[in-house]
Amino acid sequence: MDLNMFRISRLTDYGTLILVFLAGQERRLCSASEVATGTHVAQPTAQKLLKVLAKTGLVESARGADGGYRLARNPALITTAEILDALDGPVAITECSTDDGDCVLEPLCQVGSAWQKINSAIRVALSDITLADLGHPQANIPELDLTRNKDAHPTPVVDH
Repeated sequence: MDLNMFRISRLTDYGTLILVFLAGQERRLCSASEVATGTHVAQPTAQKLLKVLAKTGLVESARGADGGYRLARNPALITTAEILDALDGPVAITECSTDDGDCVLEPLCQVGSAWQKINSAIRVALSDITLADLGHPQANIPELDLTRNKDAHPTPVVDH
């Protein structure tokens, strides 16, 4: 089993750190060098990620001597799902778990709808956590309801 299956990439992790840093700057323009120093991300990596974040609309950039980068929106309006979409593409635990999935077995598949339901639950969880939440670890991050349908699908007993 691949243990990295549900792990976000290192670049996405760094990109998230950059966004949290910018969220703490009160809309002030920050140079790429300042962002790199403030996040301890190597400057070439920070520059690359800032360009991606600007291209995807999460960050605004301004050129010139007084230029730099800042969040494009209020951190409370930027979800973790948006961050992952911008840096890694849409969350998809299988090829068929998104609308644009392309799987030759889809017409015959018996588990596709279950994977789509699981993927949707993950997406909802990611959408419930905002950049503002990430920037304040002690914040009241909403709890997930993991008890739903526990009785409807009891764990099967396996005889050995």
